[in-house]
Amino acid sequence: MSAPIPALGLMLDVDGPIASPETRTIAIPRIVTDLVLLAGAGIPIAFITGRSEQFIREQVVEPLVAAQLPAASRVYGVCEKGGVWFPITAEGVGHVSVDEKVSLPRETVDAVRVLVERDFGDTMFFDETKHVMISVEQRTDVGSEAYKRAQVRFDDAAFELLASHGLGVRHGEREHPDARGETPFRLDTTIISTDIESVALDKDHAAERALAFFAESGPLPQLWRSVGDSRGDYLMADHLHEAGYDAAHVDVRPSDGVLERPYPVIEIEGKIHDEAGAEFLSYWVKKLGLR
Repeated sequence: MSAPIPALGLMLDVDGPIASPETRTIAIPRIVTDLVLLAGAGIPIAFITGRSEQFIREQVVEPLVAAQLPAASRVYGVCEKGGVWFPITAEGVGHVSVDEKVSLPRETVDAVRVLVERDFGDTMFFDETKHVMISVEQRTDVGSEAYKRAQVRFDDAAFELLASHGLGVRHGEREHPDARGETPFRLDTTIISTDIESVALDKDHAAERALAFFAESGPLPQLWRSVGDSRGDYLMADHLHEAGYDAAHVDVRPSDGVLERPYPVIEIEGKIHDEAGAEFLSYWVKKLGLR
């Protein structure tokens, strides 16, 4: 007998809808409970994030395992926007794959680390857990306004540093091509970090990787929901829609401006960030009769 087709598939950003952008942890316990219930019902769940494998292991996977993630779960992690990927099982993180082709040069990584420690250590820190990208993140003891002011200065300094290393880089409307006339790297500014990454990394490619993984373990649902707090998170639903699935995107920070898309964009009334994420998960747990 063939396996039943799941009622739903989920692609979830982590910072914002799952982990609090303030504590950088899963601060609402029922998020873990509901994820375990959904996974136990056969729902494929992909965590698609710019975060590192270590962050997801410690802040997401360990709580899921402690809450008795079922052995038959179809759960997957795609980190660093597609540069790192791994299965998630009842035992924890499985084999970790890394796409070394999209890494920044080691000397550039080291130079950005020095820049942060020398000039910006009072507001931000260098994330040592990344494999293929650079992330410089707001310190949790620093207020948002102070960080934003420093972030503008850091972004300018980092752009100039990459250009001085001969790398092609872009940030918003600003571009500096390399010797071949190409710009293979970019600065991506978020509310709590600046990522320096290959332009080959993005959440549509990460969604494609997650679908391929799930296709190996059983039938795929027709109905998919992606959830995120930034404009780049829409790319998950973009890929799902273009691949022919019944897709919608849940924007848990619509104050940034809801994008026009050919599929539904859902807002959780009166709630943002992980409170909206928790509400969304609870809705599906109840709708599927799991609680």
